[in-house]
Amino acid sequence: MATQQTVKAGTVPRGGEVPLNIWPCAQTSAQWQRQGRYVKESFEHPGKMLPDLARRIIETYSSPGDLVVDPMCGIGTTMVEGAALGRRCIGVELESRWAAVAAANIDHVLDDRQAVRAEVRVGDATELPLVLGDLSGMVNLIATSPPYACEVGRVDKDAWARGDVLCDPASLNYSTDRSNLGHLRHEEYRIAMLAVYQACFDVLRPGGFLVTVTKNMRQKGRLVDLAGTTSVLARQVGFGYLQHNVALLAGLRGDRLAARPSFWQQSHLRKSCAVDRRYHLVVHEDALVFVKPEDCA
Repeated sequence: MATQQTVKAGTVPRGGEVPLNIWPCAQTSAQWQRQGRYVKESFEHPGKMLPDLARRIIETYSSPGDLVVDPMCGIGTTMVEGAALGRRCIGVELESRWAAVAAANIDHVLDDRQAVRAEVRVGDATELPLVLGDLSGMVNLIATSPPYACEVGRVDKDAWARGDVLCDPASLNYSTDRSNLGHLRHEEYRIAMLAVYQACFDVLRPGGFLVTVTKNMRQKGRLVDLAGTTSVLARQVGFGYLQHNVALLAGLRGDRLAARPSFWQQSHLRKSCAVDRRYHLVVHEDALVFVKPEDCA
């Protein structure tokens, strides 16, 4: 496994070869990683980063005292886990609803000494240099989970059983505001995310890291290669592609994986099996690591 020290030495893979690591970050389920630690409103967010994964990213690609930023911070997982590890953390969130939840998690989880290291700012990820102000160009690590480029929402199984809609409309694609990046698809998504990654590139110090956590989802039965799209966009703005970490969402049980399929995944599997069309269950997220070249002014 490449360590923080080796990647900081400017080891950018050549010839398209990217080191691959396996990170078992979900030996306790996502629900239980947050249960009793994060405020209950956190569970309404449709796309949350695993706390164990956030800690792994922060410990591997930053040092105590470093500045860590999440430009699409959601419920504030990056800030909470980063500040607890001694990093200075700033979260940027477009939706005031989720920014308020992130601030509540900072107050709820962290003690007074830790909480002063974390803050949330309401703002647009594409305007990151403006939002960060004088801190632009000083960021050591950006760790974020971008939108999935497909329909996501908080599943309400009780409402579904009553014949109501499956997803809470307020949580669908992160916001009811159609201008939110969560609603964008295909080329519109790629154009918007290219602007986000350009903003990330601009605020990082030379040699700083961008780590994106994505999951390849299914849209109308077809797999959306979000990891591939992300790597293309990040390299397009000038990042070097450093590492690919496979973050397991399944538990390790001896020599087998214990999958924890979501309601969506179970529904898709049942429908596909009914017409004799089978596909693999996705049991991981992709933590892609990019580096800003040292020679960038």
